[in-house]
Amino acid sequence: MQLNFDKFNFQIKTQNNRNYIWDKVRKGYFVLTPEEYVRQHCIHQLEKNGFSLARLSIEQNLPKSKKRYDAILYDNAGKPQLLIECKAPTVHLSTKIIEQVTSYISLLEVPNILLTNGRFHFLIKRSVKELEITQEFPELSSISH
Repeated sequence: MQLNFDKFNFQIKTQNNRNYIWDKVRKGYFVLTPEEYVRQHCIHQLEKNGFSLARLSIEQNLPKSKKRYDAILYDNAGKPQLLIECKAPTVHLSTKIIEQVTSYISLLEVPNILLTNGRFHFLIKRSVKELEITQEFPELSSISH
């Protein structure tokens, strides 16, 4: 399935009849699931858009929760600036999924959320009283840091 990201050359290897993709942040190969495929494209696009991958954390537990996030981008001071939630390309980004992802705001003080299935991207920005949802992939200048 064609994704809505710039093309990049990713490294895939096969071992024991399973495909693995190289993750340049975690510096290792990970099982190539549809969600991981989207995450790796997202990581590449973030880097191409000027974000530092040194400030990216992948698949950790949210504070005071058993839920895990796909990725978080931190600013220079170590404060979370962008929470990233990746879904498989076949997953419809419904209102229910947007509500699930925005519920993470209460668990982690983060002003921006990127929700993507690789085909569609939603940038959710938190203001004082409301959430602003746009259908775009973040640029470095659009995220406060």
